[in-house]
Amino acid sequence: MAEARALVPGPAEGPALVLSEPLSFWGGVDAEDGTIIDRHHPQAGETVRGKVLVMPSGRGSSSSSSVLAETIRAGTGPVAIVLAEPDGILALGALVASRLYGKTTPVVVADEATYPSIDSGAEVEIRPRGDGWEVAPQRG
Repeated sequence: MAEARALVPGPAEGPALVLSEPLSFWGGVDAEDGTIIDRHHPQAGETVRGKVLVMPSGRGSSSSSSVLAETIRAGTGPVAIVLAEPDGILALGALVASRLYGKTTPVVVADEATYPSIDSGAEVEIRPRGDGWEVAPQRG
């Protein structure tokens, strides 16, 4: 358990999908089903749907925010995003979805100790802690 910096606050829980490289939602994720369609991405074919998406950062295109918002609206997006580095484009997409569709997908930046301790498939909870938030990966 560790404190996390919330770019978009809110509680969430789900299985982690840990990406080895950043991902652009624009051209990288199919908004209709949440599949990673960037054929050059190491996790191509995986789905972000219903996952706590864990990745170093987003990758480019400001259009990623609109694709992320659409996946959230459609229910095909992640339940939360945990980053190693802040990403304003992803935060914007989650904020837009929250405002327009009333669906909150937290976006948090995990600390240096917690981020690498999250394994794909492990349950991860983002929850309030004092005046802030924490990322709590479960270990088997």
